[in-house]
Amino acid sequence: MFDIAIIGSGPAGMTAGIYARRAGYSVAMFEMGVPGGQAATTDFIENFPGFPGGISGSELMMKFYEQATAFGAEMIFERVTDVQVQGDLKTVTTTSAAGDRTYQAKVIIFATGAYPRMLRVPNEGKFRGRGVSYCATCDGFFFKDKDVCVVGGGDVAVEEALYLTKMCRSVTLFHRRDALRANKRSQELALANDKLHIEWDTIVTELLGDDKLSQVVTENVKTGESKTWDFPGCFIFVGYDPNNEVVPSTIKGDANNYILTDDNMATNIPGVYAIGDVRSKTVRQIASAVGDAGIVMYDIERYFREGGGQ
Repeated sequence: MFDIAIIGSGPAGMTAGIYARRAGYSVAMFEMGVPGGQAATTDFIENFPGFPGGISGSELMMKFYEQATAFGAEMIFERVTDVQVQGDLKTVTTTSAAGDRTYQAKVIIFATGAYPRMLRVPNEGKFRGRGVSYCATCDGFFFKDKDVCVVGGGDVAVEEALYLTKMCRSVTLFHRRDALRANKRSQELALANDKLHIEWDTIVTELLGDDKLSQVVTENVKTGESKTWDFPGCFIFVGYDPNNEVVPSTIKGDANNYILTDDNMATNIPGVYAIGDVRSKTVRQIASAVGDAGIVMYDIERYFREGGGQ
C-alpha cells in the first residue's frame, strides 16, 4: 500500500510527488502516456521562473520528472481505469499490456488535467489524426511548407499559430470574435507576423475530404457568408474539458465538471484531493499547478496527523 497515489503526472502531479517524497511518504504516480501532460507539448515557455531565456515544454517537464523520481516517487506507466474510495482505503485499478492490476493507497490526488475541446462539427472525428489536430508541436512537422488553419483566439490558439508559422507556408487563424483574447504579447507577435492571417468573426462549420482533410468550410457570424478553403491541416484550440473519466461520482464538481475543492485542494471526500487543471479554478498555468501541489501537501499532512488513512 502507498501513502499517496497521484493520478496524472503533469506539472501539478509531479510537483506533488516531489513534496510528498520530501515529507517521507511513499508515492505512486500513475501516467498512461508521457510525463508532463499538456505542458510537455508546449513549444516554448517563457513565463516560468528560473529560465530567463525560456525553455521548451518537453525539456521543462523532463526536469520535473527527473526531480520527482530522484526523490523516490514511483512512476507507474499504466492507464487508470477505476478509482474506488471506501472510507480510509482508496483502490486504483489500472490496465496495461501486462494486464489489469490493483493498487491501494491512503490518499488519492487527482492531477488528471484537461484535454482539448472539440469543435463538434461534421467529420471532425473522422479526420482526427488525418488533418485535424489539437497539438501543433506534435503534428506541425507533417505540414511543412503547406497552408494550414488554426481555430481559436485565446492564448493557446495564438501561441500555437505562431509556432506553426515556423514551418508552414502560411497560417490562417479563424476567430469567432472581432478581437483576440490572447495575452497582449502574443497578440502583438501575431499581428506582426507576415505568415499569419486572421479571419475575424469566423467560425468553422464543416470539415471535408475523402480519406484525409482537404477543405474547411467557414461562416462569417456577422454577414452569414459561407466560404470553402483548401487546407490539408486544421489545428483546433477552443478550450479544454476536465479529464475526469475515473473520478468517482461521489466527488462534487462544478457546472463544467471540474472538481470542486476548498482552498487546501481537498474535495468533499476525506483523503481525496484535486490539483492542477482538473480542479475548478480561474487560472490554469504551470505556475498555478505547481502552487496547488505545494498547498495540497500541507493539508495531507494534517489529514494524517488527525488519524486519516489508518
